[in-house]
Amino acid sequence: MTASVTSTEGHEGTASSGFWALTLGSIGVVFGDIGTSPLYAFREAVSGAAGHGQPVTRAIVLGVLSLILWALFTVVTAKYVLLLLRADNNGEGGTLSLMALGQRALGRRSWVLMALGVLGASMFIGDSMITPAISVLSAVEGLKLAAPALEHYVVPLTVFILVVLFSVQSSGTARVASAFGPVMVVWFAVLAVLGLVHIGDDPSVLAAINPLYGIEFLLTHGTIGLVTLGAVFLAVTGGEALYADLGHFGRKPIQFGWMFFVLPALLINYFGQGALVLSNPSAIESSFYRMAPDVLLLPLVALATAATVIASQAVITGAFSLVRQAVQLGLLPRFEVRYTSESHAGQIYLPRVNRLLLIGVLLLVLLF
Repeated sequence: MTASVTSTEGHEGTASSGFWALTLGSIGVVFGDIGTSPLYAFREAVSGAAGHGQPVTRAIVLGVLSLILWALFTVVTAKYVLLLLRADNNGEGGTLSLMALGQRALGRRSWVLMALGVLGASMFIGDSMITPAISVLSAVEGLKLAAPALEHYVVPLTVFILVVLFSVQSSGTARVASAFGPVMVVWFAVLAVLGLVHIGDDPSVLAAINPLYGIEFLLTHGTIGLVTLGAVFLAVTGGEALYADLGHFGRKPIQFGWMFFVLPALLINYFGQGALVLSNPSAIESSFYRMAPDVLLLPLVALATAATVIASQAVITGAFSLVRQAVQLGLLPRFEVRYTSESHAGQIYLPRVNRLLLIGVLLLVLLF
């Protein structure tokens, strides 16, 4: 009897430690892209709404904040986290999983569904090349602010970082995530702390929780309102990675990480930026970095650079899952698939896909 109880307790402990490891991994891999949006999403949306050289008004700040808040609630939380994460195809997520589930529900092969699935998958593969190229290049270019002499080394340094990033993929998602997870935990914690410090600049910013501010903004700004809405959706870029990376980490770790850590940190930071701009409209020029004291600016730039590099991991692992699904559905020829975990079948590495993605990313960097 004692042995049985001990065995059960040991099994529960192992399961619990596995859940927390997967949750930490999901924070490092799945949320990297959406987690770096505070660097630019609020600033771009408010600047676009105000127009070049125009003053930033209270209505604009509260309207944009309201739109960002409800975009995160409806697009990411409701659509991806609560709904689509339940629509898995043998544990896998992504556009092709939805296509397979749709065809299974119809009981036949639908060419319309297949065309939509292939189109969505193609766009995600494109994002898997564009995101690493733009995010890493942008991060490295940011170093010029601290050291202008590094300007001529931006492209070589970007290429080096990307080559290293793609080289470590063969180690497996779990090992990559274990290295990235703690960094992103620090990143989200810093986002929350910066936001909390500055919400006190103008606590009335919390009124943006009311969706009427966002609706009123759209109704009163015409075409500019629609353009701004496009900029607002920068705050939810990377949301598709939650679903695409379902096979790597599982539904519950991703849901827990989003609901109880990532989403609160993002919202607190956005509202902190909003309060800062309400109290000092000129801060919109660089609303994120203006939140940090001067003495902490360089460390924040370094952390932000690391976070944007890590953001690339989400789309890379999502591309591996997507290509494997395409092979299984007969949409692509066979690729070599290496399983990098003895306990989690969704953690895979595709050498040829990794090489093709790297070539595409490097070409984009050189073209940019």
